Amino acid sequence: MKDNLLDLIHHTQGLGVIELVKVEGTDEETKVSALAEDKSVIVHGTFNTPLADFIGVFGMPNLSKLKTILSFDDYDETSTINVTRTEDVPTSVHFETKTGDFVNDYRLMARVIVEDKVKSVSFKGATWNVEFEPSVVAIQRLKMQAQANAEEVNFVAKTDGADLKFYFGDHSTHAGNFVFQPAVGGQLKREWAWPVRVVIGILDLTGDKTMRISDEGVAEITVNSGVAVYTYKIPAQSK
Repeated sequence: MKDNLLDLIHHTQGLGVIELVKVEGTDEETKVSALAEDKSVIVHGTFNTPLADFIGVFGMPNLSKLKTILSFDDYDETSTINVTRTEDVPTSVHFETKTGDFVNDYRLMARVIVEDKVKSVSFKGATWNVEFEPSVVAIQRLKMQAQANAEEVNFVAKTDGADLKFYFGDHSTHAGNFVFQPAVGGQLKREWAWPVRVVIGILDLTGDKTMRISDEGVAEITVNSGVAVYTYKIPAQSK
């Protein structure tokens, strides 16, 4: 349970824009979803193995508090960490040391409330013009350009010949660009802007990554953590 919770926290709250996650669990599948407070990213995740404790529909609010509780060394492999229920409705995550001398209860959000706060976002699909697996070197170069152009909240992704390039600023002020992915095998005909902080935050997460960009104004990054597969959809921003 602890490893699953840590993975979920890392891949949602770890972005710095999410504090509430919706959980939908059955015997066959455990899914999570979240929407950034600034609507900069939509997250959907599916655990590789269904979680028996997560059966039901409920919310996990104030993820910073849950992260703090999970960081306590007292809650080791000998401790009890499980979901408590009232009339088969998930109500809290209970933490208790083996001797019962250190206890925390993290309160879950009722289904009716979380369904109002994390509404389902329909996605009609998109044609992905470019698709690739970003390299460690490319991610590091993105971070360097973001540091050099710290005043820019967005960057523009364009293809230049066969290469995918990211552009910061413009030539009326400070500017920078670099090849993020060579020989990308597709073309982008429209110049959309993407949020620097969110994209770097996702690419910094633990796991194997695939990135796709559409001329229709949406980008998608998939991260397979080994525990779950998370999909991050990023709407294009105004320049």
